[in-house]
Amino acid sequence: MKTKIALIAFGGNAILLDNQKGLQEEQMRNSQKAAELMVQIIKKGYELILVHGNGPQVGNLLIQMEEAANKIPPFSLDVCDAMTEGSMGFMLEKALVNELRKSSIDKDVATVITQVVVDKGDPAFQKPTKPVGPFYTKFRAQQLARQKKWTMVEDAGRGYRKVVPSPKPIDVVPKWIIRDLVMSGRVVIAAGGGGIPVIINGRGLYEGVEAVIDKDYAASLLARETGAELFIILTGVPRVYYNFGQPDQRPLSVISMEEAKKYLAEGQFPAGSMAPKVRAAIEYIEAGGQEVLITSANHLKAALINRSGTRIVARRDDQNILEIGGQV
Repeated sequence: MKTKIALIAFGGNAILLDNQKGLQEEQMRNSQKAAELMVQIIKKGYELILVHGNGPQVGNLLIQMEEAANKIPPFSLDVCDAMTEGSMGFMLEKALVNELRKSSIDKDVATVITQVVVDKGDPAFQKPTKPVGPFYTKFRAQQLARQKKWTMVEDAGRGYRKVVPSPKPIDVVPKWIIRDLVMSGRVVIAAGGGGIPVIINGRGLYEGVEAVIDKDYAASLLARETGAELFIILTGVPRVYYNFGQPDQRPLSVISMEEAKKYLAEGQFPAGSMAPKVRAAIEYIEAGGQEVLITSANHLKAALINRSGTRIVARRDDQNILEIGGQV
């Protein structure tokens, strides 16, 4: 029987909620809740790849490093990405192993610290826009801009922050290792936080850069590279909506790739939230992917049986919608 692969992407705020302090115990509990959801995909007959965000976690790490900067030299952003990939991977891996054991499913789980290649000529490097880390005073911001050549911007009267580029991912370095692991029946956690951004320098060698890769774009690329049949993006709403937030908003249960492009062109999806997810879905479908499911964590179980969520498919056929893992 052909191996079916599902790749699921979810934000770092699924592991560290907005109203939480960031305690290790909180993140462990949230990882366990996430693991319970992931096992639902495995029970549908899929091999599984997980891609998680790391925004809150790497932000907290950067704050810690700034507070201790006079005692311990801080690490660069690419190394901070690697550190949070490892720590979050451990929490998710342990939670998944335990949840699989509870369900009597004999599977190993592996976390892969993942380098993701970006183009050093990407226009994003000329105009950094992604704020990261702590807020600084004007004096400290000017000092860091002078000493470290950081780009610093004033943020709505709250202070100054470092901004970094957000280039598009073009390759996943250990993609064949990830595919080999998942094809051999392992659950793989990879490309955490969008992966560690690297460029190929003038000597043809990988070199880490201070940048942020959108985890949905990285997940879409990894889904394409590993041949995933199903790409799931978890977000804060149960479905994608047309005219979201307006009195006449309506949920979109199934849309074709062309419809998704049309709605994007109309400005239906906000640039900072749903637009990257829809673009990531389109890129996956255009490369031959079968189906993208966008939903919230709370509605994932219902979405797996077509009772919630938004599906983006190559062509829409309302008379032939399959339940994930079998016919409705």
